[in-house]
Amino acid sequence: MTEEQNRIDRRFAKLRSEGRKALVTYIVAGDGGLENTVDLMHQLVASGSDLIELGVPFSDPMAEGPVIQKGHERALEHKASLRKCLALVKEFRSDDADTPVILMGYANPIEKMGAEPFADGLKDAGADGALTVDLPAEEAGPLSELLNARNLRNIFLLTPTTSDARIAEITRLASGFVYYVSLKGVTGAGHLDLDSVRENLARIRRHTDLPLCVGFGIKDGASAKAVSADGDGAVVGSVLVSAVGESTDSAAAKDRVGALVSEMRSALDS
Repeated sequence: MTEEQNRIDRRFAKLRSEGRKALVTYIVAGDGGLENTVDLMHQLVASGSDLIELGVPFSDPMAEGPVIQKGHERALEHKASLRKCLALVKEFRSDDADTPVILMGYANPIEKMGAEPFADGLKDAGADGALTVDLPAEEAGPLSELLNARNLRNIFLLTPTTSDARIAEITRLASGFVYYVSLKGVTGAGHLDLDSVRENLARIRRHTDLPLCVGFGIKDGASAKAVSADGDGAVVGSVLVSAVGESTDSAAAKDRVGALVSEMRSALDS
């Protein structure tokens, strides 16, 4: 990896050169068992995922709907933690040197570990960045500096209600890509308003050249293709977490997740 780019940058550059959209997939580390998470990550890649967001289990996952909340609860029952998430990324890296992995979590576990040890841990594990859901831009500068110094990316969320002034402030700190939340509400909600997505992506584009990926409310290939038409990719989580939760064993979970991701990949490439 060059110092100028990390895996996230390289992946988006490659997709852009091929005229393709990114499929970003989210699962919760430890959901379905810590011993099965790495296999599930490899299944995501084999089925067509371009980037993996690995959810760091937390007892109060804000912005998450009931499906992902239950995924966090199941993972915590399996004794998942931030340190174990980092170990899972390191294990995944032993067989996959190319797929970008982002840890998606909350500020509390990072503060408990310490921002600098967290940044060191990400680098050592072979992760490529972090998305901290409840870390506001006003408080994100120090973590961004620590990540930037290690060639890691700090991913931020923007929503339909984010003002132009805040978009400018957040995109100034952001790197890697920007995650646009397609609707007001929590993960897993429905009611996609494609006109609103189009208008808000155009508004964000006035402030940044970073890739824009759209998430929340994406359940299948049709919705993934629709939201990514004006963006650079789709983020899918709840439907995958639901598949893991409803599966009777790890093999069934891999099969269900693989089928869902393959269908979305086909739709995005069609």
